[in-house]
Amino acid sequence: MKRNKIALSGVALLAAGTLALAGCAGGGSGSTDKGDTGAKADTSAIITTNGSEPENPLIPTNTNEVGGGKILDEIFAGLVYYDAKGKPVNDMAESITTVDPQNITVKLKKGQKFSDGTEVKADNFIKAWNYGAQSDNKQKSGYFFEDIEGFLNDPKDPATPDDDVFGAQGDLSGLVKVDDYEFTIKLNKPASDFALRLGYSAYYPLPDSAFADMEAFGKNPIGNGPYKIGGEGWQHDVKIELLKSEDYQGGRKAQNGGLTINFYATQDAAYADLQGNKVDVIDAIPAVSLPTFQSDLGDRAVNQPAAVFQSFTIGQFLPHFSGEEGKLRRQAISMAFDRAQITEKIFSGTRTPAGDFTSPVIAGWSDKIPGNEVLKYNPEEAKKLWAEADKISKWDGTFQIAYNSDGGHQEWVDAVTNSIKNTLGIDASGAPYPTFAQIRTEVNSRTIKTAARSGWQADYPGMYNFLGPLYATGAGSNDGDYSSTDFDAAIKAGIGNADADAQLKDFEKAQEILFKDLPAIPLWYSNVTGGYSQNVQNVEFGWNSVPLYYQITKTAK
Repeated sequence: MKRNKIALSGVALLAAGTLALAGCAGGGSGSTDKGDTGAKADTSAIITTNGSEPENPLIPTNTNEVGGGKILDEIFAGLVYYDAKGKPVNDMAESITTVDPQNITVKLKKGQKFSDGTEVKADNFIKAWNYGAQSDNKQKSGYFFEDIEGFLNDPKDPATPDDDVFGAQGDLSGLVKVDDYEFTIKLNKPASDFALRLGYSAYYPLPDSAFADMEAFGKNPIGNGPYKIGGEGWQHDVKIELLKSEDYQGGRKAQNGGLTINFYATQDAAYADLQGNKVDVIDAIPAVSLPTFQSDLGDRAVNQPAAVFQSFTIGQFLPHFSGEEGKLRRQAISMAFDRAQITEKIFSGTRTPAGDFTSPVIAGWSDKIPGNEVLKYNPEEAKKLWAEADKISKWDGTFQIAYNSDGGHQEWVDAVTNSIKNTLGIDASGAPYPTFAQIRTEVNSRTIKTAARSGWQADYPGMYNFLGPLYATGAGSNDGDYSSTDFDAAIKAGIGNADADAQLKDFEKAQEILFKDLPAIPLWYSNVTGGYSQNVQNVEFGWNSVPLYYQITKTAK
């Protein structure tokens, strides 16, 4: 999805102490908002934006894609939220204290409510996290609870009676309620950035009513965030209407009357609506308009770094892409196209060729990791490696990259596959799917027969988030079923290391392994490219490319 070269200050690691002070009353970033004309705002006006149909019902622990995540982040509130620069700010939490790298104490603010009027208490977090972690519930973000005591993720663990178990079989023993407004978290191993993760949607609380019928709840969720579902609600494949929640008293209090997220079929349609002032803010510009959108929109254009990494994944389960043959073919494909040329000609410099598997906006980023030469265009070496793979098993068939047509990906997929075709002398092309939800269905069920575009919009501003959830054995977003004991050991060592410099060395070692195996083919870091209409002011885009919707206002008429 997006990013370039800026470093976030002081958020990569958290030492013992208190995570953040009380949540601030407004936006919290301290930076100047765009479009602030000083005109009187209509605080009842509805803000409109672009989005995509969620892949699944809106259950926080079962949503790991951008369409659903954008909605969840507006209707729920976690222990913390991240301000525009990625700094954690207390939301439901009064304080989060790391006693040591394995023990955390959470104290909640009193009087915080869900939109049904019930109070947010410790049990709402504990029960929600237990639901997400339990293996029987098969939640896509269950992986985020693996560090809490009571979670089982080793099929060889003698305590695991079933080799297929990944998760808790009962309540997580590491979550202990002290009273209605305090609970403790005991980890099964040191995780130096665990407190930083707690703004991610997997850690949102759920009201008691959710557990009566979770499937029904996901279709019409009750949250505790700045907005609630209202108006005409969720109209599948069309839009979702959210209204300001008066029950929310945190630092993201909505300065408008609500938010309507339109599910556009194409980025071109969304941009056309923006130019006609029919939509208020969008966070994606179609490739064909990238050369001109900044001159077209003027001061209303947005082009800034964000924590977004783009790639495509070639599943380990696909023919010719397992074992040593698969490594050789992935390396050959990676060197068969020119990232620099594509980012300049197609994206007009709004993307930066990838130099690693993370993002330059994350503290500790480096493009000097040994092995990353595999990301450089080298047609002769690509041909050589492909020929070596053919000695193991002769290539047959077509190489394709699946992509969603509603996401503006055709141009780069065509460019990449044409270069692969010309360099390696094989049949290669794109495989379009109408919607993101359709391609994700096949990826998740492992029925996909091709490579598929992939990417990562950070859940929280930490390096581990770009590595563990995507490439660890059994991880929830490990789309290619990659597994490496060496990689697993390296990231385990890194996340358990309280020394910041030593941790970065562990993560560098982990990435060296990824450059050999290439479970995903890194493409580029994406800037967020977007814009806003003449009808709104106080527009600001956050560190992860998403607009801070709660700050946006319309001028009173």
